Amino acid sequence: MTQQAPSTLVASVFSRRPDVPMLVGGQSAGPEDGRWIEVTAPSRAGHVLGRVPRAGATDVDRAVAAARAAFPGWRAVHFTERQRALLTIADVLEAHAEELAVLTAADTGNALRPQARPETQTLVSLFRYFGGVASEVKGVVLPAGDGQLQFSRREPVGVVGAVLPWNSPLMIAGMKIPAALAAGNTIVVKAAEDAPLSVLRVAELCSPHLPPGVLNVITGYGTECGAALIAHAGVDKVSFTGSTPVGRTVAETAGRRLVPASLELGGKSPCIVWPDAATSELMDETVTGVLTGMRFTRQGQSCTAGSRLFLHEDVYDDVLDTVVERLREMRVGDPLDEATDMGSLINQKQYDRVRDYIGEGLAEPGIQTPLDGTQRDLSGLEGYYMGPTVFSRADNTWRLAREEIFGPVMVVIPWRDDDEVIAMANDSHYGLAAYVWCHDLNRALHAADRIESGWVQVNQGGGQIVGQSYGGMKESGIGREFSLEGMLESFTHIKQVNVRISPSMVNPAGP
Repeated sequence: MTQQAPSTLVASVFSRRPDVPMLVGGQSAGPEDGRWIEVTAPSRAGHVLGRVPRAGATDVDRAVAAARAAFPGWRAVHFTERQRALLTIADVLEAHAEELAVLTAADTGNALRPQARPETQTLVSLFRYFGGVASEVKGVVLPAGDGQLQFSRREPVGVVGAVLPWNSPLMIAGMKIPAALAAGNTIVVKAAEDAPLSVLRVAELCSPHLPPGVLNVITGYGTECGAALIAHAGVDKVSFTGSTPVGRTVAETAGRRLVPASLELGGKSPCIVWPDAATSELMDETVTGVLTGMRFTRQGQSCTAGSRLFLHEDVYDDVLDTVVERLREMRVGDPLDEATDMGSLINQKQYDRVRDYIGEGLAEPGIQTPLDGTQRDLSGLEGYYMGPTVFSRADNTWRLAREEIFGPVMVVIPWRDDDEVIAMANDSHYGLAAYVWCHDLNRALHAADRIESGWVQVNQGGGQIVGQSYGGMKESGIGREFSLEGMLESFTHIKQVNVRISPSMVNPAGP
């Protein structure tokens, strides 16, 4: 049965909300200089959901100082205490899951049924997972022989500065917050100014179960608040999710301070279909996975979107026709409507950017456009809505096949030889995700091995579960998240301790 969003929740979200404060040192906090940012609903352009603080350098100072003060106590507690806190928070978040889903659908424009609810459940799962593995922050003892005790310790890095994107704020918050806290760090999270409300609500729900200052959430513009956080001398580790151009700036700033940085950046992911995955028996399953991998239910606003669809010439027309037919059936509409498959883009700037890319594609000689999303009838909708667009017979060197559009735009490229398609898949400065559709297991695994991406799905468009490492190669980023390995790599460092044990120090007579 389809879960229905309670009308009272929807009404409360779209009624004018009071000013929503930040969380600093366990207390609600407004902006030091009194400046606020209006948060509008992308699905109802111009409708103000509320206001959040426009934090500046002084507000960042307060948040980092609170995290710095809380760090010694939080790192010193037994891991079971951190574990208990995270598991309790998971239960609290689960109890408020529908509220968070409705809020994030309003906040981001992502549709409630296919996107906002699953994202909220992933948030809960991530708190549970990292609570469960809090005991795994372990060192090792080396067999150094008599007279030596040689061991290593995994220690928290200190104060983490985390910057979140607007496209999936709850899921990305779940990747960073519980992982950092489970390892004994404290954290200052900068929420995206375009979609901060659900993250602030998470902070409010977490706060009663954590010591003051362990979790701090601030809001503001990236060039003001985000830049000040990344450059702050009191931040020991930077964890950033966002675009590759901004990621370069983050890396440069962190590098000047010799502070470690994890970067989860952009992508232009290949999705490759072999003929044996497009038989009449498998066509529906494959096309469903292709559409899932393209993240159309997130309006293509995903760094893992399989936006380069490589179709073998033998099945090119059949697969393309089925893809287009299915996309025509996809309902674009109000993200709070249970029947909606695809909601709205995040803001006017992103909407205009995507339309510019589509305009360039429509003007490209020799390119076919079996589906133009700008021509879809979206009357009655008042936000930043756009239908899916498909360009056919594209070339892999074409700009729309190389740059991250971050919208519902797919380019379809023909191929015939395995070496040819793997070369095209790898001919990109990105390397985040890839999708392989092939039921010859040897061929599929050989392709997965050769593709230069940090995350490869075979015969599925999703498939990522909590506990599996996630991250990119090349200009798609540095570091891993979503897993125990990612937590250890990102939020701990190793200290080696060597102890000489002298025989004269041992009392042969015993106690």
